[in-house]
Amino acid sequence: MTTHDVPGSVPVPVPVPETEAATWADSDFDADSDSGVKAFTAEWEEWHRDKDARLASEHGFLAITGLHWLTDEPQRVPDAPGLWSTGPEGVTVALDEGTELVVDGAVVRGRHDFGVIPERGGVDAVWGDTVIEVAKRGGHHIVRPRRPGHPLRVAFAGTPAYAPDPRWVVTGRYVPFAEPRPTTVGASVEGLRHVYDAPGRITFRLDGRELSLTAFNGYTPGGFTVLFTDATSGVTTYAANRNLRIDAPGPDGEVVLDFNRATNLPCAYTDFATCPLPPAENRLPVAVEAGEKIPHERRPVAP
Repeated sequence: MTTHDVPGSVPVPVPVPETEAATWADSDFDADSDSGVKAFTAEWEEWHRDKDARLASEHGFLAITGLHWLTDEPQRVPDAPGLWSTGPEGVTVALDEGTELVVDGAVVRGRHDFGVIPERGGVDAVWGDTVIEVAKRGGHHIVRPRRPGHPLRVAFAGTPAYAPDPRWVVTGRYVPFAEPRPTTVGASVEGLRHVYDAPGRITFRLDGRELSLTAFNGYTPGGFTVLFTDATSGVTTYAANRNLRIDAPGPDGEVVLDFNRATNLPCAYTDFATCPLPPAENRLPVAVEAGEKIPHERRPVAP
């Protein structure tokens, strides 16, 4: 099973990139010294290289060649063999004679039933050097072929970002809700909706203003994922959303928000993602000039 994507329904946590290196706030760097700033910058640069490397991995998001929504009518899918359909028992593919897939390490031929796939879940089917993701997003079954030679991946030259600056590392406080709140948000795909459990909100001070962000469960124990926009969105940063990972709070609820590590979700690079949008209350009225900027892939082409 795999979880390549970001959307879904209660109560699975919002998927984020694989475990990141410890943040500057976890270390003993002195932000007021030249050596401290250099160490901070070097750590951030290593983290950002690793993040982009995962994004551009052989079968990562940049390798996706299409997003195909399945129905009960069998259909051919570009970059995948056979006829694909969905029904009450899940996704089915009817392979052409002489064609085979590898699913969970086993070779399959003819008709193959993928069975029930849970929301945000998925199964990978291997066909030559192509990995075909069969998944469920927003209650719908999808197929997304991932091919290493896809031009978007081949041409990827890294994600532009603001220069790291320790002043964008701020301390906040986690305030849990009495009960987790199911929160419905939109998606990068028009008409799609996702639902997440929000366990609480994070309050902090930035640019002299008291602010707060609704937090979703993260993938690290006790950690959070925050989706947000700010005054830079659509100007220097991606318009729809950015993502910030926050480690588990201390005993007194204290958390660290390192906006230098605000990242783009896959929808910032490709139209074949179904990423969630931030809750309405997570639109910050300040300019967060930190973290990743609009990808080169989304910038207008000069005439």
